[in-house]
Amino acid sequence: MSIDYKIVNSLEQYERLLQITNSEERKDFFRYMMMQPLEKMWKLINVPIKAKEENGYDVLMATKMLGYADISDDKTIKEALTILKGSNAYAVAENTIKTCIDKAVHAGLKINAKEIKLGLYISDPEKLKLSNGYTGFGGIPGFITVNIYPNHYNLPRIPAVIAHEFHHNIRFSYFDWDYGNVTVADFLVIEGLAESFARELYGAEQLGPWVTSMNKEEVEFSTNVIREALELKGFAEVSSYMFGDEIAAQEGYQPVGLPFCAGYAVGYKAVQAYMKKYNKTIYEATLASTDDIINGCELFAT
Repeated sequence: MSIDYKIVNSLEQYERLLQITNSEERKDFFRYMMMQPLEKMWKLINVPIKAKEENGYDVLMATKMLGYADISDDKTIKEALTILKGSNAYAVAENTIKTCIDKAVHAGLKINAKEIKLGLYISDPEKLKLSNGYTGFGGIPGFITVNIYPNHYNLPRIPAVIAHEFHHNIRFSYFDWDYGNVTVADFLVIEGLAESFARELYGAEQLGPWVTSMNKEEVEFSTNVIREALELKGFAEVSSYMFGDEIAAQEGYQPVGLPFCAGYAVGYKAVQAYMKKYNKTIYEATLASTDDIINGCELFAT
């Protein structure tokens, strides 16, 4: 078994974007050139490349909502491009995806896609302030995006965030994602496994702020709150527990009294506890069900 990959030439595309002075032409370049390699991904999450009506919801609006830099923000794009190119971000991304594929293939794990397309995109540092300027998406097998405004914290963590999103590609090749019926327990396990995979490949020091920003007391408090909500269903409802109150308020979800990315930290702790108790590798744990991990970790026992 082999898994192919393709790195999207997004940094060169941003350079071409900056040369376009006409606003509408720049928008079309972003839509039809930069987002074209990801068209299938956007379609699967119901984001049209271009809206049918003026100023309607499309890939331009969706990427802004997801924290991408505004394509008219030349200053942010230029600054980020300079740092990313100077840091050999492409080479880092390619080495990382090769490592992830090698590990998955060696473990006999599959990804339900002909190839993985990986793109690095520039983020709005203000919108992604809580996550130190970077985040990713890997929820659809065959696609990984990382959006980043590079800084001293997140640059060394590019491999770990790619590995995290790569793991989502694996998990969702075995377990279906159901937007309407996903439970808090499911989401905890999904994110806990992904960050545990990143740790396996790149070490605990490379873990993201979504699992490291809370102290011991906050993790304990969050665990107690989440314990009562494990069976809660629906993406909007579940997101309140996963992302915490600040993001819930921004996105229009109901705050539930939790700090930033509480569900990620609790999910990571649950997966680590499960792996330790049953002496499981991350590759074995990847194929475990939500119930196996939630019940087996004993974090939520009453």
